[in-house]
Amino acid sequence: MRIRIVGAGAMGRGIAQWAAVAGHTVELGDVRTEAVAEAAGFVRSMLERAVQKGRMSAADAAAALDRLIPLDDPWADGPDVELAVEAVREDLATKTDVFGRLEQALPASAVFATNTSSLSVTRIAAGLKDPTRLAGLHFFNPVPLMRIVEVVPGAATRPQIPPLLTALVESCGHRAVTVADTPGFLVNHAGRGLVTEALALLEESVGDPADIDRIARDVLGLRMGPFELMDLTGLDVTAAVIDSIWEGFRHEDRLRPSYLTPNRVAAGLHGRKTGRGWFAYGPGAAAPAPQAPVTGDADRPVHVVAASPAGEDDAAALREGLTAAGATVGTGPRPSGEALVLVPVWGTTVASAVAAHGLPAGRTFGVDPLPAAGRRRVLAVTPAAAPAAARDARAVLARASDGGEPFAVSVVRDTAGSVAQRLLASIVSVSASIAERALAAPADIDLAVTTGLGYPVGPLAWGDRIGAARMLELHRALHATTGDPRHRPTRWVTERAALGLALTDPGTSPADCVDGREETVNS
Repeated sequence: MRIRIVGAGAMGRGIAQWAAVAGHTVELGDVRTEAVAEAAGFVRSMLERAVQKGRMSAADAAAALDRLIPLDDPWADGPDVELAVEAVREDLATKTDVFGRLEQALPASAVFATNTSSLSVTRIAAGLKDPTRLAGLHFFNPVPLMRIVEVVPGAATRPQIPPLLTALVESCGHRAVTVADTPGFLVNHAGRGLVTEALALLEESVGDPADIDRIARDVLGLRMGPFELMDLTGLDVTAAVIDSIWEGFRHEDRLRPSYLTPNRVAAGLHGRKTGRGWFAYGPGAAAPAPQAPVTGDADRPVHVVAASPAGEDDAAALREGLTAAGATVGTGPRPSGEALVLVPVWGTTVASAVAAHGLPAGRTFGVDPLPAAGRRRVLAVTPAAAPAAARDARAVLARASDGGEPFAVSVVRDTAGSVAQRLLASIVSVSASIAERALAAPADIDLAVTTGLGYPVGPLAWGDRIGAARMLELHRALHATTGDPRHRPTRWVTERAALGLALTDPGTSPADCVDGREETVNS
């Protein structure tokens, strides 16, 4: 295929390298001719590096470079061009102008694709004489390494174009997901679940950024915590994406921005690129303060109480783990006068358990029952907790049962569900909302998030590991405890919990029932 790329910046040159290596002839143009030369030099250096590292033969690299054709004029006639990809700045007028010029230079048979990450594909196409020829083809930076591409049909896109683009992407070694033309498309939309909830936790002083990041990494198994991720991306970029998606979905509570970001953006606290964001960077920058050492009495007796009948399994698991670690765990119906009281909470608060069960407020603490991806437990303290008792509870939870390293224990403020549960609930809820709106198929949601965001498992599959019924219990408890509509259960999770379906199951649609096919259904 002969492909013309307009825009020789980071995205354009990445797409050019990707397509040329895959065997396509690539014309690369830009209104700045020097940008084309710089991009060609960059691609050359990347291919030379690949040869040096043994990932590519010298002959293949040379052939790929031969297929990269710099253009002096991006609007030159191109009678043989089959696909034109625009990769210019995120501005509707600029993109519309690019395609208007390409429409004059290229044959009517050429398919147009925009690499927009935030603008409506339909609105870009509306500026064309033939809007049916354009679709979104959203790559991620760096293109050769980020092996996921969003194929986005606009309202007028011809039906045969998305499958054509999908086949192209997958023939070049990347994965393609088809996404509705909605704010944030798929990856950016799904990614709001983590960062918006992390900001909400910070707003409520549940923990500081370093604490929340540690829990996200060590309990949920994320590669990066939400705050270090925002610093890497740039808070200015993150805040703009959060705002645009929230506004695009007409102020959907599940996507609500934080009041914390505007002032930090105005102050230039953008992250790594400015030397300071949520954390400091650069020579001499101080690292986040390490967690305080464990100093309490690890031999103090403990008593484990289920917050509700539904929490008996969590309580039993905690008792078993602490007993195996050599802790003194009470077995009676009530705690002794000196025993610490540990309550596994699922979507609720420790304070509510204290009130419901008449527990001693000064020595009652919450424990997150989510199984940790690493060696970390989370202890929740109420305003009534005695500091000495909290130090002892931390020491008890740090005990290891397998002779290995002790657990790290994060201490956070009491909140409904604790930190990891709220982050996970939001991740699953936002993706379930995407599924129930039919913006993308469940399998594509999980593929896009694991590939594009690096999560250890897709959000819907993650919810299935917990179980649809238990996820629904968590969402309902968070909603009831906080009253915040951001936590309201989705129809997707509610229906699947009631019907015994997995969250990854697309289910039966009305269209499946009227296409005239005869099926045998086991009921």
